[in-house]
Amino acid sequence: MNAPTPPYLKSLVECHNKMLADGYVENFKVEDNMLKCIDCDKTYSPSDITIKNFFRFEGSSDPEDNSIMYVIETIDGKKGTIVDAYGAYSDADTSQFMVEVEKISKKIPHS
Repeated sequence: MNAPTPPYLKSLVECHNKMLADGYVENFKVEDNMLKCIDCDKTYSPSDITIKNFFRFEGSSDPEDNSIMYVIETIDGKKGTIVDAYGAYSDADTSQFMVEVEKISKKIPHS
């Protein structure tokens, strides 16, 4: 018997709100092959971050709705998220950066 899906996994917005409540408040983007913390104006290489979790969301009728949220912690303790499309619509820079991250830990949701 499978455990029920936690409600924060059902949509990108609900998942993002759950991550904010859990302290993942920083917004990140990939720029010039580095992960940039938008609010704190710091940059990180792939070896400076750990992907603590990630969630994929699929649109029911439109492939452009496919997205992935990465939950990130940096070497200096900044915690936040970055969202990218996946598949044909992904951002090439973000996708390449995430491929280079070696520290990834996917958590299994609990009921």
